[in-house]
Amino acid sequence: MSVDVITFGCRLNIAESEAIRRAAAGVDDAVVVNTCAVTAEAVRQARQSIRRLKRERPDARIVVTGCAAQVEPQAFAAMPEVARVLGNTEKLDPRVWADERRVAVGDIMAVTRHVGHAVDHIEGHTRAFLQVQNGCDHRCTFCIIPYGRGNSRSVPMGSVVAEARRLAEKGFGEIVLTGVDLTSYGADLPGQPTLGDLTAKILKLVPEIKRLRLSSIDSIEADPALMRLIAEEERLAPHFHLSAQSGDDLILKRMKRRHSRQHTIDFCNEVRRLRPNAAFGADLIAGFPTETDAMFDNTLALVDEAGLSYLHVFPFSPRKGTPAARMPQVGRQTVKTRAARLRAKGAGALASRLKSLVSSEQSVLVEKDGVGRTACFAPVRLSEASQPGTFARVRVTDATDTHLIAAAA
Repeated sequence: MSVDVITFGCRLNIAESEAIRRAAAGVDDAVVVNTCAVTAEAVRQARQSIRRLKRERPDARIVVTGCAAQVEPQAFAAMPEVARVLGNTEKLDPRVWADERRVAVGDIMAVTRHVGHAVDHIEGHTRAFLQVQNGCDHRCTFCIIPYGRGNSRSVPMGSVVAEARRLAEKGFGEIVLTGVDLTSYGADLPGQPTLGDLTAKILKLVPEIKRLRLSSIDSIEADPALMRLIAEEERLAPHFHLSAQSGDDLILKRMKRRHSRQHTIDFCNEVRRLRPNAAFGADLIAGFPTETDAMFDNTLALVDEAGLSYLHVFPFSPRKGTPAARMPQVGRQTVKTRAARLRAKGAGALASRLKSLVSSEQSVLVEKDGVGRTACFAPVRLSEASQPGTFARVRVTDATDTHLIAAAA
């Protein structure tokens, strides 16, 4: 009997939740809440979920883990609904699941090696998430995640290739490379291979992979090998989600980001030159401390100037222990209003992008019967029944504001 796991947050957490099910095999009556700490709202939602779970399943032993548990272990341990709190390293260790410690959260900064965790099946997903990196060496002023994940560690290339081959043999046609700071891959390994080197090696040695996708990248770290693959390798999905965060240079400096507004625009233009069908997403924060109306307008304008169409918008929320929490704050209502405007801008950009794909032919990975995504991540509704996990060649016949409509080509 598998352990129930409720997952919050990123693709990395999704992949790790499957590894948790294996590590906790044999644990009875447990519900694991794998938390996210990226925003205060994410932590609030986790607490709310824990309370609701206990009301619905009063006999269940609730185990809290993930980034929020790593950062705030005592706060979760103080909740009467919580039976155990495990750190991000401990949650994947069967020995920890077998012992009786109520709080097992180690020093994440002391972890210097990362081993990938083989996952046979990801519940509810037709694409596989392959973890190749964990942690982050950067210290953006708004971000708590390095304190939840530790410093950057990479999985050796040979192990990644072996796992990619295993996943392809299991029938996954699309594999997504995941990590906390994916483009920092390899800096801690002998020879310092890059993400481009790793991607090239996977595609060369595992020809069975039909599509390889990158989960999220920091464009300032995109290496020459990766740019060559973007130009030459059709199996590398032409969809790039950027950790942009803002479109204003002064705010980017206050965030302690390493790129400028113009760099984001130039990167998108260069990738678009290499792969004209490329699509771009971005993480953007609304209402960062000291952000004026003019600064926010620069972020709004970035959506058009860089050609972004898949936005993840985060209303700024101060995280205790980060420098940004001590900066002059923008009023909460202003933050919410700006976030709503940015989401509306993103919705309009997505609608325009989808309409531009009408009459084109696309290869669609079917996620469930009648629904899938193109290589450039556009959502599609299919007119014919299709088997989840398979690829369908389709012609786009129409588009709504949120998805394409397509029939067999």
